[in-house]
Amino acid sequence: MSSKKSIPVIAGLDVGSSKVTVVIGTVSDSLKIDIVGVGTAPNTGIRQGVVVNIEATTESIRKAREEAELMSGYRIEEVFVAVSGNHIRSFDSKGMVAIKNKEVGPHDVERVIEAAKAIAVPNDRAVLHVIPREYKVDGQDGIHDPIGMSGVRLEASVHIVTGSQTAISNNLKCIERAGLKTAGLVLEQLASAQAVLSDDEKDLGVCVADMGAGSTNMVYFVHGSVAHTSVVPVGGQHFTHDIAIGLRTPQMSAEALKRKFGCSMVSLTSEDETMEVEGVGGRKARTVMRKDLAEVIEPRSEETLHLIYNDLRMSGLLPLLGSGLVLTGGASQLEGLVEMGEFMFDLPVRRGLPGKVGGLAEVVKSPAFATAVGLLQHGLAQKKYSRASAISEENISESIGSIGQKVKNFFENMF
Repeated sequence: MSSKKSIPVIAGLDVGSSKVTVVIGTVSDSLKIDIVGVGTAPNTGIRQGVVVNIEATTESIRKAREEAELMSGYRIEEVFVAVSGNHIRSFDSKGMVAIKNKEVGPHDVERVIEAAKAIAVPNDRAVLHVIPREYKVDGQDGIHDPIGMSGVRLEASVHIVTGSQTAISNNLKCIERAGLKTAGLVLEQLASAQAVLSDDEKDLGVCVADMGAGSTNMVYFVHGSVAHTSVVPVGGQHFTHDIAIGLRTPQMSAEALKRKFGCSMVSLTSEDETMEVEGVGGRKARTVMRKDLAEVIEPRSEETLHLIYNDLRMSGLLPLLGSGLVLTGGASQLEGLVEMGEFMFDLPVRRGLPGKVGGLAEVVKSPAFATAVGLLQHGLAQKKYSRASAISEENISESIGSIGQKVKNFFENMF
C-alpha cells in the first residue's frame, strides 16, 4: 500500500449577498496553490456585507463547505474569511522610531509599524489590516524594504483598514455555528486584487472594483501599495431588480435572464435575438427581444459606472492610475460593461480573472471566484496553513497501513 505525504491545505470562505463560496487548495512543493475543491450555495442572510439572518447564513456556509469537501476529498477545520460592507473604513497613519544598532532590522520594522498603529480606534471598530505604504530612513523616502539600511531614524506610512466590531462578530458567529474556525480575516477587495492583479499593475497604479451582488468594493494601489479603499452601494442585485420590474418576471427568472442574455449596451445586441420570459403569478411565458432586456440594463450600467467614476475622482488618485480600472466579481461578467467603462472613463478597463493557481484552475477562472482564490493566496503568503489540518481519512488510513507494513518488514529483516 503506497503512502501519501502530508499536504498543506488552505481554505477560503467568501460570504456574499447572493451566494457563499468555499474554495479548497493544496500547496505544491513549488509553493503554488492547486485548487482541489469548490463549493457554492445561495445565500439570503447577508445584505451589503452585513448579516441579517444568522440561521440562513450558517446553513449556506454549511452547504458550500460540504460541497467543497466532497469534491476535494479533504475535511477542512479552518478558513480564511473575506470581510466587506459599508461598515469598512480606512485611513492613513504614520509612526517613527529610533533605529537600534544604526542598522534597520526586522525588530525595528515591527516597532515602527506598532508606533503607526498606536492611534485611538473607537471601541466599536476592529482593525483588519495595517498595510505599510512606504518607509523613510533619515528623511529619505520611497523605501519599500528598509531592512539592512543604515540610519538613526525610521519612519513608516501605513494604511489602516477597520470594520464594525458588531458586523464582524455576527459573521464569525455564523462561521462558528457551521463548525469552522477562522484562520484570518481579509478585506474582500484586497483578496480579489491579490488574485487578479500583476505586480506591474500595482506599481503603475490601478483600481480594482469588486462588483458583488449588494455592493461594489474598491481598492486603489499606487506605487505597489494600498492607497485607499471605498464602497459603492450598488451591485448585481440592483440589475436583477430592474429586470424583474421592467420585464414583469419573478426575481429568480430575472437573475437567470441577466446571466444568460444580459448586455450593458443595446448597440451590442442584434435585431433578431429573442428569449423566453417567465410570467408572474401563473401567467404564460412570452417571447421578448433581447434588445428590450439591454434597454432595461443599460441605464443601470451607466449609473453604476458613473458612481465608480465619481469614487475614482473623489479619491484624488485618478491621475496616478496608469493601469486604469480592473472590474471583477460576479456582477462584472455582464457583457459590454468593460466596453462601456472604457468609453465613459477614457481609461484602460479590463475584466479581472483569478490566475496564478493550478489544479482545477478552469473551474474558478471566473470573476465570481476572484475573492475566494485571493483568500487562498493570502493564506499562502501568511504561511498560516497547517500541514496536517485537513488530511482526508483515506490518506490517514493509507499512512497507518504504510507504517504497519514498515514495522512488519523491520521484524522480518531482523529474524
